[in-house]
Amino acid sequence: MKRTLQDYKSDIKPVWCPGCGDYGVLAALQKALLALEIPPEDIITVSGIGCSGRFSHFLNSYSFHGTHGRALPTAVGAKTAKPDCTVLVAGGDGDGLGIGGGHISPVARKNVDLTYILIDNRVYGLTKGQASPTTPIGTKTKTSPLGVYESTLDVLPVFLAYDVSFIARSISTNMKQMTEIMQAAITHKGMSIVYIMSPCVTFPVLKSKEMKEMYQPLPDSYDPTNKMMAFEMAYKSGPMYSGIFYQISKPTLDEQLDSDFEKATRNNKSKPYSVEEVLNGFA
Repeated sequence: MKRTLQDYKSDIKPVWCPGCGDYGVLAALQKALLALEIPPEDIITVSGIGCSGRFSHFLNSYSFHGTHGRALPTAVGAKTAKPDCTVLVAGGDGDGLGIGGGHISPVARKNVDLTYILIDNRVYGLTKGQASPTTPIGTKTKTSPLGVYESTLDVLPVFLAYDVSFIARSISTNMKQMTEIMQAAITHKGMSIVYIMSPCVTFPVLKSKEMKEMYQPLPDSYDPTNKMMAFEMAYKSGPMYSGIFYQISKPTLDEQLDSDFEKATRNNKSKPYSVEEVLNGFA
C-alpha cells in the first residue's frame, strides 16, 4: 500500500500562530518521512516544552510530550527500549539550548542514533516573549526591558565542540533544503541535529525577510568531514550558511554496547557465558 502525507498527520491539528515557521518545519519532516517510507508505527517522537514542543501532538507516531528541557534523555530511553524504531526529538531554543542544553553533550558522546530537530526563533514565544540563549545582545524583551546584556550563544560551534556526528542548519522558508537535510539526518547512523531558524510572528526577534537575506547555501566545494572548515563556516556572520556542516561515521551507542556485551559474555575458552553467570561475577 502506497503511503501518503496524510499517513504522517495526526488527528490533532496544529494550533501555532498563523504564519509561524513551525508549520513549514512540520511539513518538511512529514515529507522526509514519506520519502523514506518509514512506517508511522516505527516512529517515536519526543518533544520538550514550548511552541516546538507541540510536534509530538501533530505527527502520527508514538509520541511523548516531556518536561522542560528533558526531551533528549527521554528519547535516549525510548531508543534503548526500542532500538529498531526511528526516534525523533523536537524542541526550541529555550527548551533545547537553555535548561536542556546540558543534555546535548552526553548524548553526543554516546552517539545515540536519534534525530534532534532544534527550532530557533531567538525568543521564548509560548511564554510571551522573554529572552532566550540566542536572543541578540541589545534586544528588548519582557525580561530585558533595557536590552539583553548576556552573550548570545553561538550554537553550531557548540555542537561541533561536542562532536555531534551530523550537524546541519536550515531555515523554515526553504522547504526543499529542510526536507533533504531531514532525510539525510534520519538515515545517518548516530546523533543528528537539524538546527532550523524559524521566525516567531508574535514576538518577531527573528524576522522572516531578514532571515531569508541572512542565509545562503554552503559552497558546492564544501567538505562536511572537515571539522576545522566547519568551525570556520559556522562562525561566519556575513553571509551565514545553511546546509550540512558536519557529518562523520563513528560507532553508535547500540554498536558499542553490543560489542561490550559480546566481550563480557565470552570466557577464555571462547564459550559464551550466560547473562546470569556474568551478573553472578559481580555478586
